[in-house]
Amino acid sequence: MQIAAEELPLARVQHWARTRPAAVYLTQPLEAGAVREWTWAQAVDEACRVAAWLKAQGAERGWPERARVAILSKNCAHWILMDFAIWMAGYVSVPLYPTASAATVRQVLEHSEAVACFVGKLDDWKAIASGLPPAVLLLACALSPPECGAAARWEQIVASTPPLTPIAPREAGELATIIYTSGTTGVPKGVMHSFGTFALAPKTTAQIWPVDANERVLSHLPLAHVAERLLVEANSVYHGFHVFFAESLDTFVRDLKRARPTFFGTVPRLWTKFQQGIYAQMPKQRLDRMLAVPVLGRWVGRKVLAAIGLDRVRYAACGAAPMPTELLSWFRKLGLDLFEVYGMTENFALSHGTRPGEGRIGYVGRAYPGVECRLGAGGEVLVKSPANMLGYYKAPELTRETLDAEGWLHTGDIGEIDERGRLRITGRLKEIFKTAKGKYVAPAPIEDRLSRHPQLEAVCVCGAGLPQPFAIVMPATHPAWFEDAAQREELRASLAAHLERVNAELEPHEKLAFLAVVRESWTVDNGLITPTLKVKRSQIENRYAPKFDAWAARREAVVFDD
Repeated sequence: MQIAAEELPLARVQHWARTRPAAVYLTQPLEAGAVREWTWAQAVDEACRVAAWLKAQGAERGWPERARVAILSKNCAHWILMDFAIWMAGYVSVPLYPTASAATVRQVLEHSEAVACFVGKLDDWKAIASGLPPAVLLLACALSPPECGAAARWEQIVASTPPLTPIAPREAGELATIIYTSGTTGVPKGVMHSFGTFALAPKTTAQIWPVDANERVLSHLPLAHVAERLLVEANSVYHGFHVFFAESLDTFVRDLKRARPTFFGTVPRLWTKFQQGIYAQMPKQRLDRMLAVPVLGRWVGRKVLAAIGLDRVRYAACGAAPMPTELLSWFRKLGLDLFEVYGMTENFALSHGTRPGEGRIGYVGRAYPGVECRLGAGGEVLVKSPANMLGYYKAPELTRETLDAEGWLHTGDIGEIDERGRLRITGRLKEIFKTAKGKYVAPAPIEDRLSRHPQLEAVCVCGAGLPQPFAIVMPATHPAWFEDAAQREELRASLAAHLERVNAELEPHEKLAFLAVVRESWTVDNGLITPTLKVKRSQIENRYAPKFDAWAARREAVVFDD
């Protein structure tokens, strides 16, 4: 697919500022329910002014051509404006996860050789501050921590700096950003993507799910991650639609109701939390009975979706991890047909998606137009996408290992392809482990079955080198099942029955010896899940490994980690 110069990101933002100057582009919630809005004209004007200031700093300080400038912030309107300013100034953006440790922040800044860092909305400045090298110039905005000690603030720059003009074009093949993978294991890798990718990806996905400038979307997954970068930033730039932001986890439903998104994509864990929140308002048995009645069920489904702000959604997506099949079916009963998508940082998430009317539960759909897919050795999914990365930053050998000479990206995922070309991910090559009996176990399919239990929020199957595998499970609420004997017994019986059903579907060497119910929540802050809420398997195994033998010695189907 060809990309014209007028389709590239900086050309598009200028196009919308000319053709729809008064249309609201960004809506940022503030304290006490207030919001601030930017029209397209205002957004581009502010970015141009900061770009002029940034370019002057580069000339004065002797920054190299295409210098790297980092963005350290939670999702907010300024995040996108900062990205625009970096590009307009001729530089390359390097997003940082706002939940990253100080050590990771320093590692990424030093590896990318960043000369400056925009500091935006953050929850815990003290936890990150020591990771910022003194030589890196800090820039802040109104939502930044007051104590960050920035050299300049966005609002001051906008008020005192004439806008940059003209804005030099950035070519399709030119490096736009380095996205450091969050990673479930190992050290983050810097994935390089071009401006052409930022145009090609939304142009391609629109062939499957047509969108236009009238869409509304709520940005809530980290913009430092490729999925949100495509869904929100690249799509809004290409199509010109309205982006809303969430203020906090506590205000999420209110923010969602304000946005009333027309398309919404998130991870399985959040879809699970939606279901749990709905059941907290109406007992599961009652709601399920009502949904089973044809006319009443449709009416109830619309009411339920309206209550959480999803009643105007035309396209609902799920990705980043396997979606429990029963959860997909349940949302379908509500009237929300979730389509699963699949992609990686290395191909800008331009890989696979479920076409409307072609959904098959458990499958992530067919390859996007222009994308090729085949299975390699061991069933590994190989993808040749026009959005494949330029490579890993400063890692040519690793690039050659992942992206072969023929252009095939070796994903590390294991899959199956059905007769209609729909892909099903069945596990990870590196996650398959061998038990003490010499048998191989793929944890992902087993975790998918276990996660269908409505009271489980996260699951991790373990057992490398042990006689039989088992699973560590995190219940959805804490700590009632640990403190209340009656509730604990109820959960124990329910999980034991669920384990029996799951084991009945498994091969003898796959059958789980027991479930270990843990009290500790798995969060980004304690390093047990990624910012996109995927389980960090190695960290969880390391955390609980000293308890494995004691759990197994109890010879119980369900073990509570007291």
